[in-house]
Order: sequence, then structure tokens, then C-alpha cells
Amino acid sequence: MIIAMWSGPRNLSTAMMRSFGARKDCAVMDEPFFAPFLKVTGKPHPGRDETLAAHETDPVKVAENCIAPISKAFHFQKHMPHHMLPGFPDTWMETAKHFFLLRHPQRVIASYAKSRADFDLDDLGFAAQHRLWTQLGEPPVIHSEIILQQPEAALRALCAAIDIPFDAAMLSWSKGPREEDGAWAPWWYEGVWRSTGFGPPPGELPQISPSYQSLLSDCLLHYETLSTSICAIKV
Repeated sequence: MIIAMWSGPRNLSTAMMRSFGARKDCAVMDEPFFAPFLKVTGKPHPGRDETLAAHETDPVKVAENCIAPISKAFHFQKHMPHHMLPGFPDTWMETAKHFFLLRHPQRVIASYAKSRADFDLDDLGFAAQHRLWTQLGEPPVIHSEIILQQPEAALRALCAAIDIPFDAAMLSWSKGPREEDGAWAPWWYEGVWRSTGFGPPPGELPQISPSYQSLLSDCLLHYETLSTSICAIKV
């Protein structure tokens, strides 16, 4: 079974990859369409050259890799919806179980700005997340704050929603990088590399620069629809 998680950046997504990767019955894949996205858009992301050199840039081949047979029962794939550019193959999605990972955009913006100060609505993925969620028939949505507040209860609810058994191994993992981490990991994964499990519940919403207020408003329109949908997982 392919399990496709659709998340924006700075959204607990790598910790979720660690969580599923801790299962003995699960292989994981890290943002396979990122390199094709960079090649087509020319966006100046941190680690761009390293990513293009290390990863497949042909979206057709990437789509084939997403559905290639594996030796384990589950294949968890961490995807970002804004990486799926017009014309990229999407028929592979028909065979997958999907869920969407959500985080308050104010937290996303505050975190993203630490590594890349110049970005736009498309870079944060909320609009693309909303579009794809509708396209896929409104799959389950889980909020990162729920996972941080009640990891076991949240993961049990998520597993039930995508019809797989819960595994307590998902609650912890060993420190350090992994072979499956993308070539962009040194710029983004430092916190996950130090972690052995999900972090503490988040505090108050962080302050963001006034220059990001318009962007925040645009993101909130999509975020609020997803977070209040009947498909949102609650524990």
C-alpha cells in the first residue's frame, strides 16, 4: 500500500517520515518530486544544486518510482502538493491512500523565514494543498498540533482513518540522518536529526514580520477550510 502524505514545508512532515520509517513494515520516500520541481521552476532553494545532482529530475520517472514494487507492506511517501506542477504525472495517485498534514500558517511562516527570507504563497503550499485535497475527494486531514499534543492518540486515529494498523514503534526513533533523507536535508533537517520523537506541544503563535501579514491572510483562507472540514481528524 502506498501512503501519500501531503504537507507544506516546516510542518512536522519530516518527523512524520521518521515516525512511519520506524515501522518495520514500512519503507519511506522523501519528497520525490522536489528535484523535478526545481528543474522546471528554477527556484533558488537552499541545496538546489545538490538536489538536482543527487535526485531524479524527470517527473515521469519519479512517478514510476512512486508505484514501483517494494519488499515491505507499506510505502510511506512524503509529498508537497506545490511540487506537483501542471503536466506532472498524477495517475500514480489513484493507487495510494492519502492524508493531509496541516499546520497554522503563522507558525509555518515564522519557521520558513529562518532558512529562506524571500518566498511567496506558492512556496508555502496552502493553496496547492487545498486544490489537491479537493481533487482527491477530500481525504483525511490531521493537524500537527494534535500530533504534538497527543502523539499516540493522534497516530492511532490517523492509522484508523487510512485503514492501517497502529504500531507503537511510530512514537520514537533514533537520532541522526537517514539514507532516505533528501540532499536538501542539511539546510532543513537539523532539528529532526537531533530528535528521538515528537517534540512538546507548541506554545503561543510566534510573531512574524509585518511584511508577511498579507501572505498570512492569503494562507489562512485555505488553512481554515482544511482545518474545519468534516475530514479533519480529532482525538
